[in-house]
Amino acid sequence: MLTLPEEHRKVFQEPFGELHRNLDEIIWKISAGPIYAVGDVVTYNLQKRGITPAIAVVDGLTMRSPCKRMPAVHGESIRVKNPPGTLTNELIRALEHAVGHPPVTVIVDGEEDLAVIPLVIAAPEGAMILYGQPHRGVVLRVVDHEAKKTARDFLSRFIHSDA
Repeated sequence: MLTLPEEHRKVFQEPFGELHRNLDEIIWKISAGPIYAVGDVVTYNLQKRGITPAIAVVDGLTMRSPCKRMPAVHGESIRVKNPPGTLTNELIRALEHAVGHPPVTVIVDGEEDLAVIPLVIAAPEGAMILYGQPHRGVVLRVVDHEAKKTARDFLSRFIHSDA
């Protein structure tokens, strides 16, 4: 398991990609490449617009409260545990599997917020990852060499444990 120390959490509050007020601002940018969604609201809103993400990572919560608009589950469904502030080996393996076997919905018992980091590393270049930025909008991260490099740098801030 990887745990994010308190002193590094501020770094992860900044958008890891282009921040937009809402999905409508960027719907035209979404290409034919694989689309990955992290978060219940982003996944729901993509589906509402007729876009089924190749990978959806959801936890049934939005801003730590039960999500009122649950997205539909498509393809294979994988349930994993991932406590807040961590990245479990179980979650990382599920994301790696999902990239190779879409469509997959990863249902997280715990918190899915940090899943963007290993998803960027596992995703092919050109993939588009969307996730919600609380009280600010939606972030679009196109996976490229620089995104993968930054994600690896983010992972280096975590503490490894056997838990």
